[in-house]
Amino acid sequence: MISIILLAVIYLSFICLGLPDSLLGSAWPAIHKDLDIPLHYAGYISMIIAAGRIISSVLSEKIIRRFGTAAVTVISVILLAAALFGYSFSSSLLLLLLCAVPLSLGAGLIDVALNHYVALNYKAKHMSWLHCFWGIGASFGPIIMSFYLMSKNSWSLGYRAIGVIQCILLVVLFSTLSLWEKNKTGIAGDEAKPKDIKYRELFDIPGVKQILAVFFCYCSLQITVVLWGSSFLVTEKNILPETAARWISLYYIGITLGRFISGFITMKLNNRQMIRLGYGVILLGIIALFGGNTLIMSGFFIMGIGCAPVYPCLLHETPANFGNEKSQAIMGIQMACAFLGALLIPPVFGKMTSYTGFNIFPAFLGALLVINVLLFELANRKVDKTRITELQ
Repeated sequence: MISIILLAVIYLSFICLGLPDSLLGSAWPAIHKDLDIPLHYAGYISMIIAAGRIISSVLSEKIIRRFGTAAVTVISVILLAAALFGYSFSSSLLLLLLCAVPLSLGAGLIDVALNHYVALNYKAKHMSWLHCFWGIGASFGPIIMSFYLMSKNSWSLGYRAIGVIQCILLVVLFSTLSLWEKNKTGIAGDEAKPKDIKYRELFDIPGVKQILAVFFCYCSLQITVVLWGSSFLVTEKNILPETAARWISLYYIGITLGRFISGFITMKLNNRQMIRLGYGVILLGIIALFGGNTLIMSGFFIMGIGCAPVYPCLLHETPANFGNEKSQAIMGIQMACAFLGALLIPPVFGKMTSYTGFNIFPAFLGALLVINVLLFELANRKVDKTRITELQ
């Protein structure tokens, strides 16, 4: 019973984690006009968020081992709430940049802590459904922001509303702290302290470097979509900012629906098959972006459907690929590489558009997808070769 209650709390936490992840891209067309900030400066805020998540992901293994999943989750939500309220009172680029620091640190820690807990203690379907709940939050983020842009003409109130929701989650977490303590020796020994692992040793494991590159490219693609999708619609397709925010929410709705369905499909297909299926659907969504407005709108939804199984299945495969003892440390650097992609690639794309315009948006996503697929297959070959050698 305790494990079921904790799973429900984790699901709720992922809804709240998803809410702020989608806000910057949907609000930025309004923010840059209101504060008179150049359009491509969103890339710099994104860089800080990604850098903070890289740092927190790399350090997560030691922090979680020291303080435990429950304490790390509570601290992370406090950081998220403080950052969101800070955004809501920001009146300059400097304040936006400063608030990005606690937002990124909190999001990075809670992401690794809860993903690793589920990867060790629950089946693949729960990992998909967990990220489905993230998609629910990420879907409602642009919807909430769109509501405040239309009714109040205020992006600040949109951030403030999400901050209040984080405070509600904090109350729930505090009320369940005793359950985390009772579950110390639960399903798979979440609180068991693994051996202290040196990170440089992880890179020598066959397949690790390739799978890290997969995370880099996949997150680059996803963050480019959510950060610059609205700007692509506004500048290239003459869509109103509030309408563009709603269209981007279709991407998150696609992720949410796709992950709900993926939870059932994982009972028939393994993680690798799910990931390959996702890549194929993403390709269809990118192709749709070359069409008219109706196709473009459906393209964001289709890309969301395709992205749905990729990230959770990659994470859930980590213990199977590299073993339980090393999985938390490897998962931390996997997420760090994912955020490194978010740090480097979206700002590069933003700078490129200052010379080329946003018409290159679909082609850029297509190139990232092709690289991702090639790296994924290479990583699988490395891991499989190692397994065969060990059996011999």
